[in-house]
Amino acid sequence: MDSLTQIALGACVAAACVPPEQRRKAALLGAALGTAPDLDVFVDYGGPVENFTMHRGFSHSLLVLAAIGTLLWLALRSFWRPAREAPQRWFAAILLALLTHPLLDAHTAYGTQLFWPSGSIPISWATIFIIDPLYTLPLLAGMIAVLIRPASKAAGRWLMFGLMWSTLYLGWSWIAQTMVTANARQSLTAQGMADARFFVTPAPLTTLLWRVVARTEGGYYEGLDSVVADDGPIEFTFYPSDDRILAEALPNVPAAQRLQWFAGGFVGASVQDDTLIITDLRMGQHPDYVFRHAVARPGNPHWHAIDAERLPSAMRPRQLKSIWQRIWGESPDR
Repeated sequence: MDSLTQIALGACVAAACVPPEQRRKAALLGAALGTAPDLDVFVDYGGPVENFTMHRGFSHSLLVLAAIGTLLWLALRSFWRPAREAPQRWFAAILLALLTHPLLDAHTAYGTQLFWPSGSIPISWATIFIIDPLYTLPLLAGMIAVLIRPASKAAGRWLMFGLMWSTLYLGWSWIAQTMVTANARQSLTAQGMADARFFVTPAPLTTLLWRVVARTEGGYYEGLDSVVADDGPIEFTFYPSDDRILAEALPNVPAAQRLQWFAGGFVGASVQDDTLIITDLRMGQHPDYVFRHAVARPGNPHWHAIDAERLPSAMRPRQLKSIWQRIWGESPDR
């Protein structure tokens, strides 16, 4: 999720754990801890593919963060009065501020390596978009209330409202995704693609419109499903992928292997100007994808790796209007 959301979440969960008179201190510490795991964006892992696939790695590991949180609590308890007065509550505050960050990140489409260094495929539940105001704003209100009047009953009520609303909203995102997943499975089966692997993720800024990507041999199908307007099979559009060339390049191109692993196989391949481009199909919408990397060129006789390059991507302003129209079943403006 975005940094503001993580700051607000960390502040609220920490403040909720401690005595009322200590809420402001907990909110400030929780805000810092809530955004700390994302400091790995300042680490250069050696290239654009490495930076892309290693973000949300060690710094988002539940094991690593639990260890750091325990050490921090032990240190604070030794010299800081609030932690000495309510040690168990501060232990919970510190751990929750740290651990809720990667757990929330795992709800987005971008992979989160919760179990680093196991090497398992990054977790990508994809029930919520990376920015969702309906999730963030109640938490932000609770954080502000606690910072202004930490010990007041009003602040306590705003704090509980923010946490309850965000939790219920996250629960709703799972329900909505389950509904869309069932419809996607039925739609694909009816169109002769019962065995196709598919990925379901929300459209930007909402949980009312969902995007479904079904991966098949030679390409992928993409469709949209609104939980408030659509009442029938999902209409899919097919887009080709140079899978044969991707298969030829994989043995000799580590970046291609890494990208395919990170996306769980939901990648597309194309050749432009004698360069192999690999696209992460989970984030964006055809033809505007967020993460596209140039990774190889043809050689004699095999494709050979090049210094990988992340290609520019941008979301067109009209897309947000189209998303709003599509939620309610209207035909988007072209």
